[in-house]
Amino acid sequence: MALTREGNLSHLNELVLIALLVAAVVAPRLGDRWLRAAERLAARLAARNRAAIVAVAVVAILARLAMLGLFPVPVPAVHDEFSYLLAADTFAHGKLTNPPHPMSIFFETFHVLQHPTYASQYPPAQGSALAVGQVLGQPWIGVLLSVAFMCAAVTWMLQGWFPAEWALLGGVLVLLRFGLFTYWVNSYWGGAVAAAGGAMVLGALPRILHHQRPRDSVLLGIGAALLANSRPLEGFVFCLPVALALAVWLFSRTSPALRITGPRVLLPALCVLALTLLFIGYYDWRVTGNAFLLPEALGLRQYENTHPFPWQAQNPPLHYPNPQFDDFYNVHMHARYIPSWAGWKDRSWEGVKAWWYLFLGGALSIPFVTLPWWWRDRRTRLLLAQFCLSAAGLLTVIYFKPHYAAPLVATVFALLVQAMRHLRRWKLFGRPLGVGLSRVIVLATLAHAPFAVVQTIRNARAAHAEDQPWSISRAHIVRQLDAAPGLHLVIVRYAPDHPAQNEWVYNAADIDHSKVVWAREIPGQDLRPLLAYFRNRSVWLVEADTSPPRLQPQPGG
Repeated sequence: MALTREGNLSHLNELVLIALLVAAVVAPRLGDRWLRAAERLAARLAARNRAAIVAVAVVAILARLAMLGLFPVPVPAVHDEFSYLLAADTFAHGKLTNPPHPMSIFFETFHVLQHPTYASQYPPAQGSALAVGQVLGQPWIGVLLSVAFMCAAVTWMLQGWFPAEWALLGGVLVLLRFGLFTYWVNSYWGGAVAAAGGAMVLGALPRILHHQRPRDSVLLGIGAALLANSRPLEGFVFCLPVALALAVWLFSRTSPALRITGPRVLLPALCVLALTLLFIGYYDWRVTGNAFLLPEALGLRQYENTHPFPWQAQNPPLHYPNPQFDDFYNVHMHARYIPSWAGWKDRSWEGVKAWWYLFLGGALSIPFVTLPWWWRDRRTRLLLAQFCLSAAGLLTVIYFKPHYAAPLVATVFALLVQAMRHLRRWKLFGRPLGVGLSRVIVLATLAHAPFAVVQTIRNARAAHAEDQPWSISRAHIVRQLDAAPGLHLVIVRYAPDHPAQNEWVYNAADIDHSKVVWAREIPGQDLRPLLAYFRNRSVWLVEADTSPPRLQPQPGG
């Protein structure tokens, strides 16, 4: 029934889009009086560049807060989210990493290093955003602020490439696509930080070419730093065309003399990049003990036997003390990411579909029918090259989630705005077809919002109707024990057929001083050293795979 309703809702959304398109063809000036007034109002706001940037950011925050009654603060459920939250807790306490715990065998969990230090294996940018939120009261505040920053950064970027009113439209479309209903704002997984970094790099480029101001070079460097500390591989590929374009310009006849561009362009950007490299090296040294060893690379070496690139020879299976790791890395990961042409093709196609659905969807794909008329435009030549190079880079990695392509938000929406500008000029038998179509695209994007609300509510009800999600049960137990007096140790017992994606064992940065400590029961591993170490705590047992999961005192604890 749920699938049928979901399909009906999707069809209704498509019918609304088709109806709007038909209306645009038949009567392209329909509603012209009101729509023209709205466009004039938007143009007046857009003419004030800074006000437009601030307005987009503020609306992104207020619009999402207005929906808290329907979509409350998200509960972490994915391995990566807990890892980022560990980084946030570490940074919020003024540390880059934590010492290894003597009982670490019981705390081992996914995407978290236990040795040589206890830390998230992921780059620090997303954890830093969550740390800001934690300092302000809740890590999700950092998610919300990062999404608002992304919308503002994209608007600023577009102002450097297009007229002000088109830049504002692009910023609003980014807000509607990413700022309300996607997992970028409704989880702790990230995406917005890297997207903002990409927008800063791409937005600084035309300003540097036209004005040679040191502040624009600094902003370019900061954008590259955000990419290096959020999506380093994808960010590096994203920055290559920009670096090449800058190099070509610096040595061209149109560029000012090096005595001008050196101190104004090269020196500020190089200083920021040098500081970024020093920070990355220092961070790596603190976490892994080696300035040239990334935490994620160490995590892959310690826990995973699947290499990220398909041409690399796969390692033999690793052996783990707990069966959940064995199931996830040796069964699930091997079956999902088996290195073969057929597997790569299927994963790539699935990834492209997921990316397209998140970034554009049906309505925002329509303007690209104008591609044959503008793909050679000088304005878009760099953007197209950057998109193609980044897409090729993303497809070379065996893993893919849509937020891996986050740096491309700026590129895709710059191309979209250019496509809509061309579409706007289309005429059919002297009638302003393009005007009607461009308005329909914006209206259809706005109309998608209520469908997204209904669909999200239905999905949540369907999940709760069958069984309460494990993540909600875990959060409920955390609240229950937080309200109870004293300190607590929770031993998690998994059934043999436990799905490894539903991981309960995640801890805060300072394990010994945490109100609640989570540990796993490992077959054949004596729990007495753990119980002795935490002898001053109340000991509980959670049977994670019962329905519902049960919390009870540990027998003999």
